[in-house]
Amino acid sequence: MSENNSVGIVAPQIAHFSEALPLKSGHVLAQYDLVYETYGTLNAEKSNAVLICHALSGNHHVAGIYSQNDKYPGWWDNFIGPGKPLDTNKFFVIGLNNLGGCHGSSGPSSINPDSGKPWGSAFPIVTVEDWVNSQARLLDKLGITQLAAVVGGSLGGMQCLQWTIAYPERVQHALIIASAPNLTAQNMAFNEVARQAIITDPEFHGGDYYEHGVVPRRGLRIARMLGHITYLSDDVMGEKFGRKLKDTIKYSFDVEFEMESYLRYQGDKFAGSFDANTYLRMTRALDYYDPALAFGGDLSLALSSTKAEFLIVSFTSDWRFSPARSREIVKALLDNESKVSYAEVTAAHGHDAFLMPDAHYHAILRSYLSKIQIGNHHEK
Repeated sequence: MSENNSVGIVAPQIAHFSEALPLKSGHVLAQYDLVYETYGTLNAEKSNAVLICHALSGNHHVAGIYSQNDKYPGWWDNFIGPGKPLDTNKFFVIGLNNLGGCHGSSGPSSINPDSGKPWGSAFPIVTVEDWVNSQARLLDKLGITQLAAVVGGSLGGMQCLQWTIAYPERVQHALIIASAPNLTAQNMAFNEVARQAIITDPEFHGGDYYEHGVVPRRGLRIARMLGHITYLSDDVMGEKFGRKLKDTIKYSFDVEFEMESYLRYQGDKFAGSFDANTYLRMTRALDYYDPALAFGGDLSLALSSTKAEFLIVSFTSDWRFSPARSREIVKALLDNESKVSYAEVTAAHGHDAFLMPDAHYHAILRSYLSKIQIGNHHEK
C-alpha cells in the first residue's frame, strides 16, 4: 500500500463524564468533557485498540483531514493510516485532547458549568496520573478493557509509562518514544522561564485574561520561541538557517537573520492558536511527573508491577530528552525481567525527530507493531 494512504476525512467526537474525577492535587472535577477521534474499526472482541497520548502542544487530531480542502492533516499522519507503520487496517486508533487542553476537552478556556464563564485560573492543575485516569474512563465508555498498545512521544511517552504502572492489566504493549522517567533540572528550568514569560505578561491578568478580552500573546510567543530552540538540534538549526541574513545588515533590533524570522513566525503562529493557561498546565504536568518518587527514587521498584511489553525509542540528537534518559527506563524494566526492545535512532532533527517520517525510525515502529498479536492476554 502507498505510504500516502490517509485515514481520510475524520470528525472529532465528545465524551461527557458526569462522574466526579478526583485529581492528584486534591481538587475534584465534578464533570468534564474529553474530545477524541478514532481511526480504523474496533473489532468484535474490542481487542485491537491503540491509544495515542499527545505531547505538550498536541491534541486529538492525530491523523486524517477535516475536509477535502484541508491542507493540515493530523499531527502524526505520517505514522497512522492504512498500510502505514500504525496500520488502521489492523488497529483501531484513538487520539484525544487531554484534560486542561484547549482543543475542546475541559480546560481553562472552556466554560465552567458553575459560573457560566471560562474557567481561567480556577481550572485545577492536572498531572500525568490524572490524564491517564481520565483516559481509562474514556476507554470504559468505549467498552475497551485492554489496549493492544499505548503509544506516545515526549510527554506522551510519560503517559504511556504511567498507563503500564496504573493499569498493568489493561496494556499489552507500550511504545515510549523520545521520553524520560522524569525531567532533568535543566528541562524544568526551561519550563519555568517559559511560564514566567507568560505569567509576567501584563495581559495575563492572573490567568483570567478571557474576561478582559485579551491574550498574553507576548509571553506565549517567547515561551514558544524558547521551546522551539530546545526541540531542534544545533545541526538542524545550522543546516536550516546557519547565519543567513534576511537582507543587508541594518544594525537594528529588527529581524536581521533567517533564524530570528523563523522563531518569530513560530511564536506568532502558536500564540494565535494555543491557550496560555493550557501551556502553563502542560509544562507543570511535565515537571511533576516522577513515578519513582513514591518508591524512594527507585524506578525499578516503581515499574515492578508492569505487565506490558515495551518498545523504547530515543534519538541521538535529542538533547532535551536524551538517549541516556530512555536507557534509564530500559534498565529499570530489565531489572524486573520485563520484555523490552530498545532502539537508539541516528537522526539529526533533535527532539522533534519523533514526529518526522524518518525511514529507519518508521521501519522500527512498523516491525514492532506488525508483530503484535491481537487478543486479550498477558504473558510475562
